[in-house]
Order: sequence, then C-alpha cells, then structure tokens
Amino acid sequence: MLERLTLDCAGHRLPLDRPLIMGVLNVTPDSFSDGGRFAGRESAIAHACRLVADGADIIDVGGESTRPGAEPVPLDEELERVIPVIAALHTEVDVAVSVDTSKPEVMRAAVAAGAGMINDVNGLRAPGAMDVAAGSGAAVCVMHMQGSPRSMQKQPQYRDVVAEVVAFLSGQTEALLARGVASDRIVLDPGFGFGKTLEHNIALFRGLSALAALGYPVLVGVSRKSLIGSLLGNRPVTDRLMGSVAAAMLAAHAGASILRVHDVRETADSLAILAALGEQGIGEA
Repeated sequence: MLERLTLDCAGHRLPLDRPLIMGVLNVTPDSFSDGGRFAGRESAIAHACRLVADGADIIDVGGESTRPGAEPVPLDEELERVIPVIAALHTEVDVAVSVDTSKPEVMRAAVAAGAGMINDVNGLRAPGAMDVAAGSGAAVCVMHMQGSPRSMQKQPQYRDVVAEVVAFLSGQTEALLARGVASDRIVLDPGFGFGKTLEHNIALFRGLSALAALGYPVLVGVSRKSLIGSLLGNRPVTDRLMGSVAAAMLAAHAGASILRVHDVRETADSLAILAALGEQGIGEA
C-alpha cells in the first residue's frame, strides 16, 4: 500500500491519490516510437503542450534513444538536445518536467534548467549519478535494467526476475536514503523491456504488487513496447494503441502510481472511465 501522499519534484508536489500520466517526449532522431518527429526544439515544445492539454501530469524529455541496440549519444549532443527544451517547458507548461538520462552531467544541467524529476534507465549506476541525483532536490526514478541498451536483449537471464528486480531497486533506494534523499522523492520502475524476455516481462507485470508493497510510487512504462506487439501477434509499433492502454489500466489496478505513455489522451480517458465505473477507485488497489 502506498504510504506517500505526494511526490516532491523539486518543490512541485504531485498528488498520488490517482495514477499520474507521464507523457513521453523524445527529442531524438532515432526514437523507436516516433522516428524523430519531435527532435526539433519548436516541434518538441508544441508536442509537449499538446500532451499537457491531453492530460499529462509530467513531461519526460529524453535525448538519447534507449531502444535495444541503440548506440550511446555524446554528452555535448545530448545536452544540446534536451536542455533548451527543458528550459522552455519550465516556463511554457504548468506540469512537472522530467529528464530521461543516465549521465550525471545531463542530470545536473537539466535540474538547473527547471527539471523536477530525474528518470534514469540505468538505475543511477553511472559513476557520480547517485550523488548528483541525491543532491539535486528533484524526484528520482530508479529503473532496473540488465546490461545496457546496446546489449540488453541478448539472452537476458534471471533465476527469479521479480525477486531480483525488487532486490536491486530496494538496494538503490537504501543508498539514496543513506545520502539524505527524502522518501517522497523516490520512484521505482521495474524496467519493462530493458534486459527482459517476453516471459520476464509477463512475470514482472504479474508481480507488480510485490514492487508496490515496498511503499514507493511505481512507474510503469510499457507503451508501444515489444511486449505489447508480441502479445498481439507481432503488431507493428503503429498498431499498439489499444494494447498499450489496456496494459496501462491493468498496471494502475495493480498499484502503479505513474504511467509513462505516448498516447496521453487515450490513457486519460480510460483512467476516467475506469475510476467512474470500476468496482473500486483507481489508487485504492
């Protein structure tokens, strides 16, 4: 059961009495989901404003693709992609802005530009990342990933994927707390699709309650991922909307506090209907 009532995003407090929607904003030329449609500053800002109008509570800005097989992006290039967009969104939108990065230097610059959340797919394992995140004042989303984006889908193996993911995230959480990070700044992400087979992803999804039982907000990001495509008979990325929304609703009922999605309006509409017509209110699962 979630004990924290709000998430502190560098002073921007988000209520956790309902699932929050994190809208994905990829400012990369090689994103798996949108093919670089929003890589330009103006198009990125315009898209972020649309996501907010559609119901996004958080905008997650990423400048380095983390799709399977992706190559690393040089530091200067990532900074050039994300910092101007984050600085503009800090004044353009009235929601929290998150930076999706694993580089401590980008974390530091993004928070200085107005980001209220750090979303690290590498789980703060890069040298210096833990200390930068801890000292930032921003919310910190710690994700589990086996390997790196370049190699993570090459025969990932676990003895017990749920137990191992919970153990890793618990350890990183303890390290953050030891550095003085308040518990209301911490978010956990099991990392669907990051070093997991289809079977691992299914087991993790069914084990979400074990992660939620740790007492921290859980972020679930399965939108348009191969998990959805595989379960629908190898559907292409462009035909995974309904599957993505259905999975998001199931995640919310399993205790997820944040849903990271590309299709914000459809997710918001589905949450509204589920909250109104479901047997129990979303957030009480």
